Amino acid sequence: MDRIIELVDWINGLVWGPYMLVLLVGTGVLLTIMLKGLQFTQLGHSLYLALIKRKDDQAEEGDISNFQALMTALSATVGTGNIAGVATAIAIGGPGAVFWMWITGLVGMATKYGEAVLAVKYRVTSEKGEMSGGPMYYIARGLGWKWLGVLFAFFASIAAFGIGNMVQSHSVADALYATFGMDKLLVGVILCTLTGLVILGGIKSIGRVTSVLVPVMIVFYVIGALGIIFININLVPAAFALIFKSAFTGSAATGGFAGSTLMMAMRFGIARGVFSNESGLGSAPIAAAAAQTRHPVDQALVSMTQTFIDTLVVCTMTALVIVMFNWNSGLSGAPLTSSAFEMGFAGGQYIVTIGLVLFAYSTILGWCYYGEKSIEYLLGLKAVTPYRVVFTAAVLLGTQAELNFIWNLADTFNGAMAIPNLIGLIFLSPVIVRETKDYFAKRASGMNYSSSK
Repeated sequence: MDRIIELVDWINGLVWGPYMLVLLVGTGVLLTIMLKGLQFTQLGHSLYLALIKRKDDQAEEGDISNFQALMTALSATVGTGNIAGVATAIAIGGPGAVFWMWITGLVGMATKYGEAVLAVKYRVTSEKGEMSGGPMYYIARGLGWKWLGVLFAFFASIAAFGIGNMVQSHSVADALYATFGMDKLLVGVILCTLTGLVILGGIKSIGRVTSVLVPVMIVFYVIGALGIIFININLVPAAFALIFKSAFTGSAATGGFAGSTLMMAMRFGIARGVFSNESGLGSAPIAAAAAQTRHPVDQALVSMTQTFIDTLVVCTMTALVIVMFNWNSGLSGAPLTSSAFEMGFAGGQYIVTIGLVLFAYSTILGWCYYGEKSIEYLLGLKAVTPYRVVFTAAVLLGTQAELNFIWNLADTFNGAMAIPNLIGLIFLSPVIVRETKDYFAKRASGMNYSSSK
């Protein structure tokens, strides 16, 4: 087992080396420039469409409403990365990692927008009459590189067991054991049962559950974190100052803190930022492709709010509480976040535990859909049901596995997924720009928003 762990560590170092960081952030910067900062100029309108207006184009092609598509994507995105992932980034990379998470989120909004545009434009109708889309389709249909689409689908079908399954169940088991003394095996059995009850119904069942669960869990966690921040408002300026200072200087080792350099802050901030908001991974566009929408840009504007909500809101809440109290305590993962919340407010650890359980469960649901769509692309519809069964069983396995190995394995496959997706985004960026211009031209003239395809 030690040799396997060492091998995964070595591969992880290669995958998340400087070239990957440049590719991830560079793609977001490229799309930001080509789209003229659309994620900033249209953010207010996008949030209005996603959270207030929520007009569903139910007469259009698609399996679920655009709001349900957003909630399904958010269910897979807002997970343990927002609690345990942020804490791990700070514990290893120092407070400066938070700044690089923010940068990843800001440019990642453009990436997420581009992914959704392509997902809807190049989606197809499956043999079951359901919508299928995502990087494997826009790479194969848009670029004609089916082999690269297959490669993405292969990595995604495996990565789902890490980022979207075992990492989540492991963190839940750890949190419930630490807070309530619950047996980890029992936790695994319960999660398996709850997962199976929903995913057997497919995307429509997942969409119904997540459209209720996700808003409730995010509001619950954010209100809890904001309460702690306002109670200890005098500590906030120093926390922000430390984050910005450490982002460019690194943090010196103190006590049990592992120590970090500027490169460590950047690497873990970007890696955990991507793990949390999934911009560039190519996972979220699989859900976006199922949306009922008149134009690719309609759904893309809604989809890009996912990264804003995940990183700029939820991750920031976690990060501020940790930096305000015990970022250099020697703890890591969910225990670090739980300890910080408890220091900020008596009983604060329960906010973390409940939030983590809800976040993790919703992530498992969303990632099962991503994984099954990937396996469907590779092996056909006959492979979907067996995949769901194996995926559900893996939830139990995750509660018994070792944490660092799972995190590194998840990071490795995240990077492997991102490479073909980012290649597709870069080469298809003119299509993204063309669809965007078409949409806004039609909106300005009052014409129908139907796609230019």
